[in-house]
Amino acid sequence: MLKKLTLSAAATGGLFSGCIYAGAGLGGISCMGLFFMLGVISTSWKSSQKSKEGLAEPRKGKRTASQVFANAGAAAIAGFIHFVLPELHIPAPLIIAGCFAAATSDTMSSELGNVYGKRFYNVLSFGKGIKGRNGMISMEGTLVGLLGSVIIAAAYCIWYGWHIHFLLIIIAGMAGNIADSVLGGALENRGLISNNAVNFLNTCIAGTVIIILNAV
Repeated sequence: MLKKLTLSAAATGGLFSGCIYAGAGLGGISCMGLFFMLGVISTSWKSSQKSKEGLAEPRKGKRTASQVFANAGAAAIAGFIHFVLPELHIPAPLIIAGCFAAATSDTMSSELGNVYGKRFYNVLSFGKGIKGRNGMISMEGTLVGLLGSVIIAAAYCIWYGWHIHFLLIIIAGMAGNIADSVLGGALENRGLISNNAVNFLNTCIAGTVIIILNAV
């Protein structure tokens, strides 16, 4: 698995792991590990087909430090805040799980949706779209993304117990995934923000959804 990270990415991942462990213990680390494992599998799946269609990740899917920050930065920030400011009583483990549910959902829906998707639609106009473009969604990709959120939610509940948090994490994961498509179609396509920025905002939105739903 470490071969899928650049040296700087591995160092960044190690730092973020410490922050996440400080805020959520082994439960948070398991969510991070699952995201990375599922991301590697999804990116590698049918890689030759993706390459032929021009849909493969650059550097054979090897993650950079900026990509690690984009996908795990929000979770690490939540863990760090909980550790240094416990008096705020933020639900760090739940936020961290929500962030990784969104990151996992987005990665799986994009990578596997491009392989198994039949019809693609523009999330902004709902008109027919082209596979692989920012802002495009498919039923197959959406369902795979939902599965990714469910897996992270289940991992969280194995550590912290089965209750309404299972549903909250799934909702947050899918909200982040949909937001990723909207941001990609509305802003990234225009060159206003980068893909890494879209991914970071995706996880931030998921974390915000968790905070709001948990407070209701």
